[in-house]
Amino acid sequence: MTVPVDDVPAVAGWLRAATAVTVLTGAGISTDSGIPDFRGPQGVWTRNPAAQRMSDIRAYLADPEVRRLAWRSRQDSPAWAARPNAGHRALVALEHSGRLRALVTQNIDELHQRAGSDPARVLELHGTMFTAVCLGCDDRGPMADVLARVAAGADDPPCLHCGGVLKSATISFGQSLDPAVLTAAGEAAAASDLFLAVGSSLTVHPAAGLVEVAAAAGARVVIVNAEPTRYDRLAAAVLRGPISQVLPALVSDLPPLPA
Repeated sequence: MTVPVDDVPAVAGWLRAATAVTVLTGAGISTDSGIPDFRGPQGVWTRNPAAQRMSDIRAYLADPEVRRLAWRSRQDSPAWAARPNAGHRALVALEHSGRLRALVTQNIDELHQRAGSDPARVLELHGTMFTAVCLGCDDRGPMADVLARVAAGADDPPCLHCGGVLKSATISFGQSLDPAVLTAAGEAAAASDLFLAVGSSLTVHPAAGLVEVAAAAGARVVIVNAEPTRYDRLAAAVLRGPISQVLPALVSDLPPLPA
């Protein structure tokens, strides 16, 4: 039976009783930090469907103009000035209670780490925008260094080592996820007694499939998202309130697990 949004205390009780919580976060947790999501009513791709081409590896490799647009977009991203919000901090409190098994995120903004989440518990399924990678030789370095070259006039900066194509160290459509990260995420989902999906449309696989993994293993699934998802049918609770309000309410009275 689905618990309505005004019964947040019931879900908070489930969290108090849990001993192994795995969290999956999507773009919705970062919207209150000023970073728009992709598929929501005001999402990046909703307002500008052509922007999705910048996230397609085939278009990115084949079309220099797509790369030039991508570099301008990276340069102007609101994520550089974004700060963690109350939703991110609530997940830090969940971790400090001793219940967090893993924090699996589809986000590339590193706001979880900046909020204080242990980087060892954060599994970045889709990579990070703070690192640049060469698609030719796999050389990696700070994104800030490449953006400085863009600011100096290089609209499609090549790799300084091999001349190859550079992009952010994020997973584009057409690229495979890091197998080690995906395996760790699946193991965390299967080992949880409560699986909390936050701010994700649950349309992108294999991330969305973690809900099924957790449910099949017997975990209680809770979904916190503004819009319906195809996995709401598997959830013991679906909460529609603002994430930066719902998550703090869920952990406000969360005692630490006994040592």
